[in-house]
Amino acid sequence: MDTNQFVPSHTFPSNGSGQVCWEAPSNIALVKYWGKREPQIPLNPSVSFTLDTCRTKTSLSYSPRNNASAWFEVYLDGERKPGFEPKITKFFERISAYCPFLWDYHWRIETSNSFPHSSGIASSASGMAALAMALVEVEQQLSGVKFDEIQMKTKASFLARLGSGSACRSIDGGLVVWGVHDEVDGSNDLFGVRLNDSFAPIFKTYHDTIMLVHQGQKVVSSTVGHGLMHGHPYAEQRFERARANLSSLLAVLRSGDLDEFIRIVEAEALDLHAMMLTSDPNFILMKPGTLQILEAVREYRKSSGNHLCFTLDAGANAHLLYPDNEAIEVLEFIKNKLAHYCENGAYICDQVGSGVKKC
Repeated sequence: MDTNQFVPSHTFPSNGSGQVCWEAPSNIALVKYWGKREPQIPLNPSVSFTLDTCRTKTSLSYSPRNNASAWFEVYLDGERKPGFEPKITKFFERISAYCPFLWDYHWRIETSNSFPHSSGIASSASGMAALAMALVEVEQQLSGVKFDEIQMKTKASFLARLGSGSACRSIDGGLVVWGVHDEVDGSNDLFGVRLNDSFAPIFKTYHDTIMLVHQGQKVVSSTVGHGLMHGHPYAEQRFERARANLSSLLAVLRSGDLDEFIRIVEAEALDLHAMMLTSDPNFILMKPGTLQILEAVREYRKSSGNHLCFTLDAGANAHLLYPDNEAIEVLEFIKNKLAHYCENGAYICDQVGSGVKKC
């Protein structure tokens, strides 16, 4: 697929000013992307649920750039964050060919999360998705060229990927695939593709309760973790397993077979952590409370007959997935039996959402 389709043919003034605001959700991968090559190309395809409650809100203000002033400023919850600036600089440099107006303006990025930052709930995904949507709207404001919804989301997904790979899956709602897979029409490495509505209705209202076992900074960043897949002794087997699991999961999403859904999703979560346990250097991302939750989930499933399962991102927090028709019983179990494994008993109740929205 040709990246030139994202290079604008229109011109931009250098004296505009304005402000836009977008919200984007986090997402939770069911089949994990782990390992990439430049520029932000996944080494295996992935699929995720777009979430709803875990969101980032980003306000983007722009004005003509004074050469003596900073290019941009980043604020989180009203506090200037110089530590975020290297990542934004790299992002802006990567997308400059696709957003050439960037160089002429000063940017004020004000962002806030509805969930703990940098604790394994994909804050970079929701943050970059919200920023990408804002930039696409600015492009339209400056050029006077209007995009339809598909064009806007496609370009935003493409841009977001260049900031954080999984961010391309946070633009659209429902189930989103990123990476080439023969069984998904239109799938590609450049942006996320929403699965059509042929999957079973039960997955359209799925719940995700996020157990906040550890709310601090992760032991290792996802960027470093992806890099450890280069030269990893089990990398190629992992990539093949992910492709096979995605094929199996696509059939499950159509049939609604929850037992098979559980098998695949939990296997994928443990595969991801196995890669980190066997990398060089290696890392243990789970905490004792994480393991206790996973064991308790499996025991509960066996005793109750309900379809509660777990998945994990690259951190200690467990995502507990379950269908809507079992939510009352499952939430009671979480409250009474699992919450004490979390920091201050904290967890977030979320569900499948509809993607980005304008503030």
